[in-house]
Amino acid sequence: MASNDSERRPVIGLPTYREQTRFGTWDTDSAVLPIGYAVTVQRAGGIPVLLPPTGVAHPELVERLDGLVLTGGADIDPARYGRPLEQALGYTRTDRDTSEFELFTLARAAGLPILAVCRGLQLVNVALGGTLIQHLPDVVGHEEHSGGPGSFTVVPTSTTPGSAVAALLGPEVKAHCHHHQAIEELAPGLSATAHAADGTIEAVEARDGSFLLGVQWHPEADSTDDRLLRALVDAAGAYRKGVHK
Repeated sequence: MASNDSERRPVIGLPTYREQTRFGTWDTDSAVLPIGYAVTVQRAGGIPVLLPPTGVAHPELVERLDGLVLTGGADIDPARYGRPLEQALGYTRTDRDTSEFELFTLARAAGLPILAVCRGLQLVNVALGGTLIQHLPDVVGHEEHSGGPGSFTVVPTSTTPGSAVAALLGPEVKAHCHHHQAIEELAPGLSATAHAADGTIEAVEARDGSFLLGVQWHPEADSTDDRLLRALVDAAGAYRKGVHK
């Protein structure tokens, strides 16, 4: 017997990178994503669906999702937060900006549970009216958040008592970080709920109590701790039941 629609595993959208990629005999423009995102969503009880940046997102897409992970990747075009491009800015991907800013707007309007990771946190902050530090080492005087090429640095991060992230993860997180940017001016409607020792904002959440949680680190990189993704999938399951009741 087919299960009731509201009892099915929630579908979680994962925006992909668009990069030149080599595999087999091919070296071609591709939609790609580190497999850790999909594996962690699957392990947490969701169904991962990859979303390539093929243009402005449409409402029909959001209608088919139960939750959204705004994934990591390239720097956001600083024109989106009214700043000139600085020399230390990394590479940007305007196709992702075009797709994902609208995707976030639509998902937020629909009440979709959202977990924003690294670039995703920065996108949320910019979309809601905040700004970014374009090169964090210029401000904090070190590169401890950056990791090496293709690797993460574990940064001890303190959570704010009473916050959602503290309830999920406890007072301290061993955050797997790989970022050279961070929040400068926090957007209205967000609370900063975790910080590194140097004051860098490492997590934010919505003030209105909705499931909008952003982390500057990469939870998908820690195969021993699925708590953030499980919380998202649980919220997505509740969202699905509400839509299909």
